[in-house]
Amino acid sequence: MKPQVVFVLGGPGAGKGTQCAKIVENYGYTHLSAGDLLRAERCREGSEYGQLIDSFIKEGKIVPVEITISLLKNAMEETMQNDQEKFRFLIDGFPRNQDNLQGWTNVMEGKADGWVELVCVDRCLERGKSSGRTDDNRESLEKRIQTYLQSTRPIIEQYQQQGKVRTVDASRSVEEVFADVKRLLDKEG
Repeated sequence: MKPQVVFVLGGPGAGKGTQCAKIVENYGYTHLSAGDLLRAERCREGSEYGQLIDSFIKEGKIVPVEITISLLKNAMEETMQNDQEKFRFLIDGFPRNQDNLQGWTNVMEGKADGWVELVCVDRCLERGKSSGRTDDNRESLEKRIQTYLQSTRPIIEQYQQQGKVRTVDASRSVEEVFADVKRLLDKEG
């Protein structure tokens, strides 16, 4: 079975992770956060990419696509090997730019199905007070927002032209946002 992938895109602090957790709970998807995978690899003992990832994250820049795709692909393969029923994936925070999209297409074309994109509209900051993430500070956040506007927004617009974008206003409560997400997922199947 090929993996079925839903990309969850949106600006920093849009609630992507929160909504993904609710989708996992209600629909049985496996949530893969590109950022979480990168942060885990950064901290993994003996990682050949750790220091490189660290410097990109601190600068609010996008990690080279080969590294991110390798981590995503490995996580999907490992999940599917452990449980054949786990073939639906939510990938949040990816693709973040044209290079990411091209890299994904080069590596995963014909190997993954289901290119439905769910986009959460921006909201921000409070999380930084308790998250412990090194990139949840004003300076990094400003850089991440600029990166999002310059690099990720065009990807969303490209998919929008193909009719593959489903937009959810994430400025409301978690429950209200999830009600819209649920309607979309039920409709899309």
